[in-house]
Amino acid sequence: MIAQMRGGRPQTGGVSEHSGLTAREVAERNADGRVNRVAGRNSRSVGQIVRANVLTRFNALIGALCALVLVFGSPIDALFGLIIVVNSAVGVIQELRAKQTLDKLALVGRAPVRVRREGKEVEVPPEQVVLDDVVLLATGEKAPVDGEVVDSDHLEIDESLLTGESDPVDKAAGDRVLSGSFAVAGAGAFRATKVGDDAYAAKIASDAGRFSLAHSELYRGINRFLGLLTWVIIPVGALLVIAQFTRGSNVSEAVIGSVAGVVPMIPEGLVLMTSVAFAVGVIRLGRKRCLVQELPAVEVLARVDTLCLDKTGTLTEPGMRLRAIEPMSGQDEGELRTVLAALVQADERPNATLQAVGVAVGDPPSWPVREKQAFSSARKYSGADFDGQGTWLLGAPEVLLDGSSDIQRRVSELATEGLRVLVLVSAPSLSSSDGRSPAALVVLEQKLRAAAPATLKYFGEQDVTVKVISGDNAAAVGAIAGQVGVPGSGNPCDARTLPDGGDELADAVDHHAVFGRVTPQQKREFVGALRGRGHVVAMTGDGVNDALALKEADLGIGMGSGSGATRAVAKVVLLDDDFSVLPSVLGEGRRVLANIERVANLFLTKTAYSILLALAVGVAQLPFPFLPRHVTLVASLTIGIPGFFLALAPSNERARPGFVPRVLRFAIPAGIACAAATFIAYALARANAGTSLEADRSTATLTLFLVAWWVLLLVARPLNGWKIGLLAASAGAFALIASVPPIAKIAALSVTDPGNDTIGVACAAAAAAALTWVVALLRR
Repeated sequence: MIAQMRGGRPQTGGVSEHSGLTAREVAERNADGRVNRVAGRNSRSVGQIVRANVLTRFNALIGALCALVLVFGSPIDALFGLIIVVNSAVGVIQELRAKQTLDKLALVGRAPVRVRREGKEVEVPPEQVVLDDVVLLATGEKAPVDGEVVDSDHLEIDESLLTGESDPVDKAAGDRVLSGSFAVAGAGAFRATKVGDDAYAAKIASDAGRFSLAHSELYRGINRFLGLLTWVIIPVGALLVIAQFTRGSNVSEAVIGSVAGVVPMIPEGLVLMTSVAFAVGVIRLGRKRCLVQELPAVEVLARVDTLCLDKTGTLTEPGMRLRAIEPMSGQDEGELRTVLAALVQADERPNATLQAVGVAVGDPPSWPVREKQAFSSARKYSGADFDGQGTWLLGAPEVLLDGSSDIQRRVSELATEGLRVLVLVSAPSLSSSDGRSPAALVVLEQKLRAAAPATLKYFGEQDVTVKVISGDNAAAVGAIAGQVGVPGSGNPCDARTLPDGGDELADAVDHHAVFGRVTPQQKREFVGALRGRGHVVAMTGDGVNDALALKEADLGIGMGSGSGATRAVAKVVLLDDDFSVLPSVLGEGRRVLANIERVANLFLTKTAYSILLALAVGVAQLPFPFLPRHVTLVASLTIGIPGFFLALAPSNERARPGFVPRVLRFAIPAGIACAAATFIAYALARANAGTSLEADRSTATLTLFLVAWWVLLLVARPLNGWKIGLLAASAGAFALIASVPPIAKIAALSVTDPGNDTIGVACAAAAAAALTWVVALLRR
């Protein structure tokens, strides 16, 4: 190999004598555990899933209360204990289904690692890389382990995701490579020195990216509810227990009354329904070949109000085709094709642009390469110094040519047609900007995605702002964006004219919709500026130049055929590169968020009326108005069963900030309405000396069911056929239980006193009317 000098540092052209490990050495390292095995970022083990769904504080509390009822009361009153079984089973089953979907898709979407073993290049999964493996890197590939460079063919590595350093780092033999960094130019090889949990990226991210809801704004809000309720339930529950024991009841009655009051305070199904909604969202997206790498991404989908798109591979199909070579200054097209073929041959792993040129220009000549310049998205050109054939550069006209050149006018004409234009230039050297002589324009064309116009129209209808951010010529990007219907595409912005950071940059990013000649660092700055203005930003991309922006965005969306670096940082990967799936992705996120809010309204209404009833009964020194079986019946028919269907229902509501205050604004008035109507009806029934405690409790149960059913109706709006059917089934089930004597006896319901029952219905109707007025007032 010919030693080369670049930037004062020794380089070696291509691969060297490092032949890699033998099969026996690989087997020894596997046996010793010196292999790159780390915990998956998007999947928990079966044991972790079971423990997370079974060993919860709610299950422990409900289990203890159930045991008390079994000791002091009827087994029928302990039916609420089935909540533990149902909650745990549903949660485990749905999460295992989500795990199965994630694991299968992760295998498809994961980028293999190229290693050299016994002198041959082979591809292996990342977890099969062993210590001392010779790992090969090329543009767009991510380092899976730490190592030391043994070969460098102008290798440049971006470590910004790990160190924050924005400029790519030249790597020569002996330099360190960090896992999680990725190649942005050139090629090379390194020997793995740290694998598995010892690697740099594994150490800093050991707790960051696993299958978890920990970073979910929605889940954070639910935890706030639960933390607050813990402090409320304890004193209210204690007051109720004291009241039941001091009013003269025997121990058995006091225990049953206390349990009946405490159990409905616990929003036992809220966490379950949240987990199920997220898991089902993952499964549904998986069927569309959309890999969700982190569960909170499903929630972020619903909040997105700005979508940043890379043109190539998103608005256009992957790959491109050479349309024309336009010679200049009397150059011979045949000779120019030979030069282009030599440039393609000089790059060991040519990008999509060079590949398209290579397909069209034919077989390359055998020109020795003295020195070469690898392509990078920041430089926007590549080149080679051929022994005896001169130095040639190929790249963006705006970078390689004088801006006032007449050639630029022709470049602008072609760009306005949406074509990608490169210029082939002869130069005295790779590094000199003087003396460059344009030889030809190289014109390439890309095919628009057929579904792009309809997809972008959908986002416009959903009030999602679309911005196209590309490294191509601004006029060309604007033309492509105009063809697919991006608003504002007629005023594209050349990113080279923009300031570095600050309010001026944020204003420009807000004002324009289409940007060209954007560097990878600028893409990240654009996303950061939008987020700084309060936008929730999703970013799509497939190339290594998009990786930084995808990591910066609230939601990074990668393409399955994209670079390994891009897929690694994306939270969602479209495995089939199907841009038309994005409306389904957005819709699924909105469905999950809107439905969880509905479910939260139901469960926290139950908690609110339970706490208020416990306070009222404790102060009034009355027997508790329900048996445990009563609260189980009402909660099942108005919250548990309907809530499950509502959590999975179709919905396209736009996500709004303020989840916690909005739920409280509904749940507190609804809880007051339920508690007030129930307590008034129960107190009036108790004042009637001619009725028994069982009949009075039946009146309270009827009243509570009617108001809770009305709350369910308000939460389910807007109503449609299946929701009306759900409401009818709930009401019909209660009517059946209350009217069929054998079933009514088991449920301890005696709806036989017309006077008390009329009072209960009247109280429920008044509460429902008042609640409807209050909800309408709060919404206005």
